[in-house]
Amino acid sequence: MKTAKAANLAALFLIELGAVGAAAYWGITLDVPTPLAWLLGLAAPAVLVVLWGLFGSPKAPYRTHGARRVGFEALWFGAGVAALLAAGAVGWAIALALLCAVSKSLAVRWGQ
Repeated sequence: MKTAKAANLAALFLIELGAVGAAAYWGITLDVPTPLAWLLGLAAPAVLVVLWGLFGSPKAPYRTHGARRVGFEALWFGAGVAALLAAGAVGWAIALALLCAVSKSLAVRWGQ
């Protein structure tokens, strides 16, 4: 069981990276002039990283708990899924949503 819990924490970290990467992917795939696409490709994940640092990180100054935490994570990970959908990567969006739901459910069940 110890190994499964550790694997789930690793999966959660990879899912977090996936959400940030999805935001970058959305930005650079937009049908806009290249400099703007690159700007959005850098700004969108930066916004997610800052929000995670303020509200989601274990050392966050405004760490959320309880229902607020659930809402924050639903919106934060949902932003990654929405970015993939907006970029036309429907399969990846579904995969990210399913992985997030399963892994977060296990984390709650195991008190992680």
